[in-house]
Amino acid sequence: MTRGGAEKSRLDGPERKCIATGETLPKSDLIRFVMAPDGQVVPDILGKLPGRGVYVTARRPALEQAVKKKLFARGFKSQVTVPEGIVDEVVRQVLRRTIELISLARKSGDAVGGYEKVKDWLAKEEARVLIQASDGSGRGKSKLSTPHRGKFVGCLTADELGMAFGRETVIHAALASGGLSQRVVEEAQRLQGLREKGGKGRTEG
Repeated sequence: MTRGGAEKSRLDGPERKCIATGETLPKSDLIRFVMAPDGQVVPDILGKLPGRGVYVTARRPALEQAVKKKLFARGFKSQVTVPEGIVDEVVRQVLRRTIELISLARKSGDAVGGYEKVKDWLAKEEARVLIQASDGSGRGKSKLSTPHRGKFVGCLTADELGMAFGRETVIHAALASGGLSQRVVEEAQRLQGLREKGGKGRTEG
């Protein structure tokens, strides 16, 4: 999917510096962390927890580097406790948030699942984002194309996508244009970066 999936936020949104890479990036490309009163580092996926935050690029290697080199203590300018397995916990939380956002879009009528419904939305140009399960059949997925000037999400499994639609599995889904769709793209973009060992998503759309 696109690392450039969030054009508006990239151009207009606030930016923060990653404590691991030194890059200054849009907040949508970063994971925020806060320090709890007991000194424990806590991931703030929604970016709403009180307190001073430090940021790490939403890529697994960057998070692992922040943990390994004790960069959170430097970022907070304080002794901190980094929970074991915090990187995997971040991935779980971003995954859960991605599924929740797709589910919200479905409930508001801005998302459909299933080959025929997605095909129909694409034909009517109602789809803004095409979502296909990472473990779906390549042949089946090739029959549907990313909307013109739209976005593609391919980092969820059929089981995970199914959770968003209240089904056992879903291979194909689509989102209409709107704020929820933009948020799904941004969250899925972070999820893909966190799941890839190399940490860089591919650009499409």
